[in-house]
Amino acid sequence: MSAPTPTYSRQDREPYAYGTDTGNPYAPRHTQPAGAGSSKRRVGAVIGILAGALVIGLGAGVAGGAVGYLAARESSPQTIITALQDKASSVSSGTASIADVAAAVQPAVVQLDVEAGQQSGTGSGFVISADGYIVTNNHVAGVAKDSGTIKVSFSDGRTATGTLVGASPDYDLAVVKVDRTGLATLPFGSSSDLQVGQTVIAIGSPLGLQGTVTTGIVSALNRPVTVGEQGDTSFINAVQTDAAINPGNSGGPLVDASGAVVGVNSAIASMGSGMDQAGSIGLGFAIPIDTAKRIAQEIIANGSAATPIIGVSLDTNFEGPGGKVAEITSGGPADAAGLQVDDVIVKVNGETMADSTQLIVTIRSQAPGDRVTLTIERDGERQDLALTLGSAAE
Repeated sequence: MSAPTPTYSRQDREPYAYGTDTGNPYAPRHTQPAGAGSSKRRVGAVIGILAGALVIGLGAGVAGGAVGYLAARESSPQTIITALQDKASSVSSGTASIADVAAAVQPAVVQLDVEAGQQSGTGSGFVISADGYIVTNNHVAGVAKDSGTIKVSFSDGRTATGTLVGASPDYDLAVVKVDRTGLATLPFGSSSDLQVGQTVIAIGSPLGLQGTVTTGIVSALNRPVTVGEQGDTSFINAVQTDAAINPGNSGGPLVDASGAVVGVNSAIASMGSGMDQAGSIGLGFAIPIDTAKRIAQEIIANGSAATPIIGVSLDTNFEGPGGKVAEITSGGPADAAGLQVDDVIVKVNGETMADSTQLIVTIRSQAPGDRVTLTIERDGERQDLALTLGSAAE
């Protein structure tokens, strides 16, 4: 059975179009807090995408102070192996066994138990600086933006109280801070260097089972995935993996054979549409670390992160290929570049766009201020237009 053709409904939150719809096979279904009742929202005849936390909470970020940790984060992968000095060479070189990599990475992976009002849930995260900054998903920690508690549990049994530094619903990322120093950390790898078939390892707390390790391969790259409900939709240019990812894995690291983070586990596919929770069927999705790194750095520095925009709204009834311009923001990047209503954007930097969702996630894989080339169709003819991406604050 083939998957249904994705369709999208328009949301007027930001001037270059968001889309999610019950007919989209990549549209997620959120689980609800205990006692809140079951979601009956249909998410596609074949598969739906679920955010991989036990309970979903979405929210915007709050301000946090800038820190001078970035230079330290560019250090070598030796930062992950404080507990395995005798195996440092093999782990950092990528020749270690999965067991060695897992043992080296575990001290920097945490479980997050979040409570806010009637909502509570469990997710995962990983430490990126010795002074206590932790990356996770927005749908794990964002619910604590106004009030609530975040309990952070480390692999050695210690716990600490976490504070939400900020979050990005657009990218489904958040940063939590604990008042600790000397913590084991994970280095950033490079998602742009990933290859299909490459071995990857996922670590986290599926179903609250802390320290669970699963392994698999990179199944696909640049997979357009939407995660969230209408009004709080994240668009992910995802790394797809068959490493088992289950509810509770959200926010945990996807690492390569050297123990470097190449993705932030965020969503899973599920069969059918009648289940509020689902287990792994070998279709997991992670936010590429190249994107997550930028967002995390901005959140730590500013308390929020910016989303790149081209300054248009898209016709969400247009089935593709490409994305059809419905409106243009006056004075925005598209306006300055000469785009017109009814232009169809068919390529970004030479990459063909299948539909509006792929167009959005491709733009969001860039950063504000980046220069991109759009190939458009106008009156049956193609032309290239260059523009500088604008910025929409969270």
